[in-house]
Amino acid sequence: MAARFLICLCLLFAAPAFAQPRDNLSIGITQYPSTLHPNIESMVAKSYVLGFARRPVTAYDADWRLTCLLCETLPTLENGLAVRETTPDGRPGLRVTWVLREGLRWGDGTPITTADLRFTYDAGRDGTTGIGPAEFYRSAYEFIAEDERRFTLRFDRITFEFGSLGDFAPLPAHLERARWEQDPRTYRTRTLYDTEPTNPGLWNGPFRVAQVQAGAAISLERNPHWSGPEPHFRRITIRTVESTPALEAQLLAGQVDMIAGELGLPVEQASALARRTGTRFRTEFRPGLVYEHMDLRMDQPPLDDRRVRQALLHALDREQIVARLFEGRQTVAHTSVNPLDWPHDENVRRYPHDPARAAALLEEAGWTMGPGGIRRNAAGERLSIELMTTAGNRSREATQQVIQAQWRAVGVEARIRNEPPRVLFGETLSRRRFTGAVLFAWVSAPEGVPRSSLHSTEIPTAERNWSGQNYPGFRNAEMDALLEALPQELDRERRRALWHRLQAIYAEELPALPLWFRQDAHVWPQWLTGVRPTGHLNPSTLWAEQWGVR
Repeated sequence: MAARFLICLCLLFAAPAFAQPRDNLSIGITQYPSTLHPNIESMVAKSYVLGFARRPVTAYDADWRLTCLLCETLPTLENGLAVRETTPDGRPGLRVTWVLREGLRWGDGTPITTADLRFTYDAGRDGTTGIGPAEFYRSAYEFIAEDERRFTLRFDRITFEFGSLGDFAPLPAHLERARWEQDPRTYRTRTLYDTEPTNPGLWNGPFRVAQVQAGAAISLERNPHWSGPEPHFRRITIRTVESTPALEAQLLAGQVDMIAGELGLPVEQASALARRTGTRFRTEFRPGLVYEHMDLRMDQPPLDDRRVRQALLHALDREQIVARLFEGRQTVAHTSVNPLDWPHDENVRRYPHDPARAAALLEEAGWTMGPGGIRRNAAGERLSIELMTTAGNRSREATQQVIQAQWRAVGVEARIRNEPPRVLFGETLSRRRFTGAVLFAWVSAPEGVPRSSLHSTEIPTAERNWSGQNYPGFRNAEMDALLEALPQELDRERRRALWHRLQAIYAEELPALPLWFRQDAHVWPQWLTGVRPTGHLNPSTLWAEQWGVR
């Protein structure tokens, strides 16, 4: 990203298309990854960038269908690549086999083999490494490399999602194993993905990382050892501009060609831009499995009281926020499960804007109105909650202002303190250094079971090297049981009942406050073709070799 691709405005509007080779593409996003390691920490910015440079074994495509990227065939019970068996301790289990496509290589020319998957498995099974999701590595109790391309995992349960290996991204054993074996606990700070990210052997996608300007830009170049279709673009530069007004200004100045919808302009800003610029850009609004919410630190006062959490949600007029700030383009959320996803429960408990009910709940919880319009408890402590989000995101910062005003109307003080995304996600959330509420979004896969964010064993701790995404510290025995039962229920209707119960508990306990399901605004140059937003966890960049120029 140190390179800067400038387009002269006179050429942009006057020169014919054939005079511009357009073999470089510059993309603007609003966040910078806290790490480039594929299997450590989850962040949309990282997924988007690494979509150009790496490929997982499987992924969900733009039609929400599970598909092979590195494998030849998806395993099923019907084709014999998945076989029911009994585990050594007598439980129903599953033996699942994948075969890697022929000719796969890392960016330094080293063949991708089952040795890479074996290393990934070994590192993931060691809880001190900090690789997640932990449950996958607990359930996959044996890895078998049958030859250089064929490998088998034995699972201690049968699940509906057994064919997916989206969280099991191969790592280059010839580069990373020695670093990991030196000390698994400190591996996450010594990995080449962060200390030497331009090493070509780290990457197996159509592009490889060529240049890194920490916090600002990442440039990628064609991978000569990529075995798939040759990508059109010779070089792709991804610029991080955390201020959305500044990002828009760079687009208009030609410093970036496009703004990624996955991490770009808020819908209202993109809509206003489209009205001003006419047909200069192509703007598309796509709903997806993006859940905007506030995680709450629910294992310490005052948010450890469910009545306080419920009052905070009743105090919010989310319909008004969506109408005023987002031109009505967002769908108010009542649970973490999106209406676009089939398990969504239309009858889940709702929290309409009701300041009187919010006040009553706070009174019941022992918070009475005090001087200056802020509630206090019997010890005289103010009902004051720190409210954080990603600094520079104009839409979220505007949302914070409205939330602050609406909470104050019921006697709750919100103290706004924001951080750059790489700090907020890489340190504050992952190490649970927040004290109140954090406004951000989860992006999920179709029917993605939220074990990592809701199961009590997924609360990040130093002992587990801060893996897990249950940042609120939510503990609920019935929720744990549901999260364990859901993947193992193969019958769709019985699984629907489990999903509905999960949503009921979520709506009652409120480990996070649901806000809305987001539309993403994709802003592309008119000449760009082939980009297909997925609307879920696997970004459009996983198919970047299909991007081209009209």
